[in-house]
Amino acid sequence: MNLFSPHVITSRFLAIWYRNWVVYLKTWLISFMPPLLEPILYIAAFGVGFRNLIGDVAYHGGSVSYVAFIAPALVASGIMNSSFFETTYSSFVRMYYLKTFDAIMAAPVSVEEVITGEIVWGATRSVMTSIIIAGVLAMFGLISVPWAVMLVPLALLGGLGFGALGMIFTGVVANIELFNLPSFLLITPMFLFSGTFFPLDTLPGWAQHVALALPLTHLTILARAIGFGYPDDPRLLWSVGYLVVFAAICFPIALLLMRRRLVR
Repeated sequence: MNLFSPHVITSRFLAIWYRNWVVYLKTWLISFMPPLLEPILYIAAFGVGFRNLIGDVAYHGGSVSYVAFIAPALVASGIMNSSFFETTYSSFVRMYYLKTFDAIMAAPVSVEEVITGEIVWGATRSVMTSIIIAGVLAMFGLISVPWAVMLVPLALLGGLGFGALGMIFTGVVANIELFNLPSFLLITPMFLFSGTFFPLDTLPGWAQHVALALPLTHLTILARAIGFGYPDDPRLLWSVGYLVVFAAICFPIALLLMRRRLVR
């Protein structure tokens, strides 16, 4: 079997992951600060600034404070942003400006293994981000600590999906400035309208259907279920299945587009 033929992926993709890990360790403090400080700023803004303007939010047959309502969504949006921006801007820099991909492919490693390593690294960044954010939220009593460990597999699944989605755009954009389009037209609307800052049932019926078609919506639903301590609700299987299918569709498309871009 030709190891350099399309669709062949071996454990050598871990070498790509490890290379990114070693580089990350050199600047880990800079990367560590945003997921640490961002939830604190949100809690300060919404917990203090909005406390007298917004009362409790009805959710899952009960009511929670507004800051508790948005807290798990901060984990979900952090998962999305970490992996998506890692496999767009960061991967593009490694591919186009630093020529890292060219150097790596001089070794006995296939294009698919390089891209798989990049996507898995993006998912790893999502896991690290979710752990940091969940730790901050736990200190404020805004997340159910016994269930918080389940955020790790959720972050891995969501990170693989959004990492693959980001790599799809990396496979087609002509220059780094064009990443502004998916960021503005896709990531920002998802951040605002995926049940992050308000319950979906406050939207018109048609808008609810649109929101349920967005992957961040299902990531947020699952993060809230974990954060509020009811991850055993059978209705959540729909959201899990959605994210599995989302990742399963985006991953091979990302491999195909990146192979077309890198192999000429």
